[in-house]
Amino acid sequence: MATPYARSDALSALVVIPPLLLAMGAGLTAGLFAMKAGFFGGSTPEAPFATSAPQTIVVAPRTVSYRAPGEYTRGGYPVDAPMRTVSIERPLTIMKHQVSKGEYARCVAQGACPAPEPEFSTPGQDDVPATGVSFADARAYATWLSRETGETWRLPTDEELVFAAGSRFPDEALGDAAGGTNRADRWLETYRRETSRGEGRDGVPKSLGQFGENELGLADFGGNVWEWTTTCFHRVNLDRAGPNLDDTSSCGIQMVAGQHRAAMVYFVRNPKGGGCAVGAPPDNLGFRLVKDTPWYEPLLRPLRKTHLIS
Repeated sequence: MATPYARSDALSALVVIPPLLLAMGAGLTAGLFAMKAGFFGGSTPEAPFATSAPQTIVVAPRTVSYRAPGEYTRGGYPVDAPMRTVSIERPLTIMKHQVSKGEYARCVAQGACPAPEPEFSTPGQDDVPATGVSFADARAYATWLSRETGETWRLPTDEELVFAAGSRFPDEALGDAAGGTNRADRWLETYRRETSRGEGRDGVPKSLGQFGENELGLADFGGNVWEWTTTCFHRVNLDRAGPNLDDTSSCGIQMVAGQHRAAMVYFVRNPKGGGCAVGAPPDNLGFRLVKDTPWYEPLLRPLRKTHLIS
């Protein structure tokens, strides 16, 4: 089903930029606006943005292989998701750390972000990841941060998290024990895997950096905070020859990634309270953002300062 939470940056540009260009080219007010925004030399120096940009890493282009997200079955029993190999041709700029509790609190204080669930909003410990936030909350933070820094921030896709997480991204294969065609063996292996995921886990969020960095410099991925993505949940039925019999996409149920993938309803803040569409629930829900530099970025920076756009 369609959802307002799954639009692409390209669509955003098509919706936002043409009206802005028309407005800037219509009448004498365009000239006044340009002077106010600092387009012309000799104007008043630009005021700094209210918030400095967070620390990021840049992941260089390369080819990656990973298992497709979603739930795959054949003949009514679970099978391994197919492997994908993609060549990422552009560098990816992504937050080194997950958004912290203190950072998210500033957005809440300005009325731009909803407060997290009460049990996640206790005072102190601002250097732990922000948890108790939904997919919608995370998008609200991205909008606020874009306005505060004059840059374009958004949630990553599942593939972008695969790209940045490197060797820490989990493989969702069922393993050799489920390699046959016996349905009972596959269901038992699936049950064993989901049960083992909940054993001995410490769900209390830790200070940023507690879980170390991967080989690319990304911090804390695969700790005890799962991260929201914009990738929608897919449930795919395969026949024995391989082509899709049925691919049911559900936007509004988003993929989250951490120690394993899970599918969460977009408005859920506390995964322990339900909302996990498939698999073992995460310990906590948090997020980190990707920084984009679209071709229209020079237009957006002055417009954000005047609050004409978010």
